[in-house]
Amino acid sequence: MTTILPIAVDAMGGDRAPGEVVAGARQAADELGVPVVLVGDPGVIGDAAGLEVFPASEVIGMHDDPGAGVRRKKDSSLVRAAEAVRDGRASAMVSAGNTGATMGSALLRMGRLPGVSRPAIATPIPVPGSTPTVLLDAGANADCKPEWLVQFAQMGAVFATERYGLEKPRVGLLSIGEEETKGNALVKETHALLAAGVPGVEFVGNVEGRDILTDDIDVVVTDGFTGNVTLKTLEGAMKFMRDAVFGAMVSTDEAVKASEVLLPILLPLAEEMDPDSHGGAALLGVDGVCIISHGSSSAKAIVNAVRVARDMVEQRLAERLAEAVAPA
Repeated sequence: MTTILPIAVDAMGGDRAPGEVVAGARQAADELGVPVVLVGDPGVIGDAAGLEVFPASEVIGMHDDPGAGVRRKKDSSLVRAAEAVRDGRASAMVSAGNTGATMGSALLRMGRLPGVSRPAIATPIPVPGSTPTVLLDAGANADCKPEWLVQFAQMGAVFATERYGLEKPRVGLLSIGEEETKGNALVKETHALLAAGVPGVEFVGNVEGRDILTDDIDVVVTDGFTGNVTLKTLEGAMKFMRDAVFGAMVSTDEAVKASEVLLPILLPLAEEMDPDSHGGAALLGVDGVCIISHGSSSAKAIVNAVRVARDMVEQRLAERLAEAVAPA
């Protein structure tokens, strides 16, 4: 394994911090053989499980305004984690905290890659029996321009290649119909740009929301408002179905007996659909590796987030993204 700098984990971020975050960071260091440092208030962290702590006296909470939090709380764990990457003391940052503040900290402290108009959040959507579909932007930019979506397509293709080993990831544009005449002005203008040919992008046309959970597409591009609504809708639907199925399996004596046959089949599927298994989203377009885990992350989620961060550092993701969006 290539020797890398420590991965900075925000010990204060998320609903289950610092306990689950510290446990996950320790487990990641042990299982992955990668150096991990915690960033946060040593007094609140308490037992750091033998990991080094980069001190930070402030916390940007889940309900804090992201922009104001980053500007005012300069000694917050998020800001200090981003500064550690910027200053060469860490190779990547991982946080399960405030998504907007994580993005703001990374953008303001690490900076944008040359040529990138706007960073985007790339979220893997699990697809049973296949590689996940990469959805971006999942919430970084509510309002977008067509040129930005073209860059999202370029960056999403690079990410899918580096993370999932796809040689030519198929890129689709989220719309209300497959026909190129469907969609709002943003979608129509973006479709025209992508259809004209973009280096590194295997554009397959418009896709609909129902296509995201299939193996027919690898990368789905949209604006951050639509992407976030889509992501939260999928998360809610999958949680509802999971709870409904497992609830039905214990609803009667007959169902319990049937579950003895079904459970061994369903448990691997549940594991595959579990967001903790996929390592979180990546903020693409900043000058470094930033992995955003979900707010209720368990130790398992932190381990997988650190795993993705390590892999993206070793794959030199930031450099590959800069090459993809560089002007011809």
